[in-house]
Amino acid sequence: MQNNTIPKDIIKIQQKLATFEKDSRNYKKYTKILAKHIKSFSMKKRVNSHIKTIETVEKISEEQEK
Repeated sequence: MQNNTIPKDIIKIQQKLATFEKDSRNYKKYTKILAKHIKSFSMKKRVNSHIKTIETVEKISEEQEK
């Protein structure tokens, strides 16, 4: 099975963000940082998913050639 846990860095940023007042300077700053981390995390998951799909297709095509 695939590990679907949220990375610790994202959780730490969310906890820090929860301590700030909404629309404050630090709140906006940490919101941008969090968005960047989430984007990179989702891209890593997407790439891994594509790689697994390609490997599966190659495996099936090899089995059909035999």
